[in-house]
Amino acid sequence: MTEDKTQPTEDQAADTAVAEELKGVPEEMQDKGEGADEIARLREELEVARQDMLYARAETQNVRRRLEKDITDTRNYAATGFARDILSVADNLARALSSIPAELREDEKMKGLVAGIEATNREIDKAFNAHGITRIAAMGLPLDPNQHQAMIEIPSGDVEPGTIVQELQPGYMIKDRLLRPAMVAVAKKPD
Repeated sequence: MTEDKTQPTEDQAADTAVAEELKGVPEEMQDKGEGADEIARLREELEVARQDMLYARAETQNVRRRLEKDITDTRNYAATGFARDILSVADNLARALSSIPAELREDEKMKGLVAGIEATNREIDKAFNAHGITRIAAMGLPLDPNQHQAMIEIPSGDVEPGTIVQELQPGYMIKDRLLRPAMVAVAKKPD
């Protein structure tokens, strides 16, 4: 008898497909009946385990990124509480300097005191800059509620309403966060 080399039958095609799937599977598990169902179940479990592993890996990466951001924020903003406390010292030094009349600044007895207060003020400014603490610009700018706190309104025909005409207390930023808003007086339309 000669073999028929035409199209394979459905049974032959199914056997070929099963044989392809069973490559690499130990022979004792290649039982075509219940073994095939067992292999399919194991493959499904393997796929579920693979997905769980991928989700766990992604979650680990997210946790790592959050932790790195928290560490960076902690480094950048660790001085926030201390800086707020020191702002009052800087304010008092600035008030002391501005309250010294010009004739006392020229007095030989007072020059040393004035020079010392000015040097202390420069050191505080230097320390602020080293830690990313910067003064908020205010004078002549429009009121920005994210950086300025309007304390009073002053009637003025010289500038647009909402423009800052006086800085009552300077404001500060630490990096990109508000440390203290600038307390300002804002122009309004004259009555």
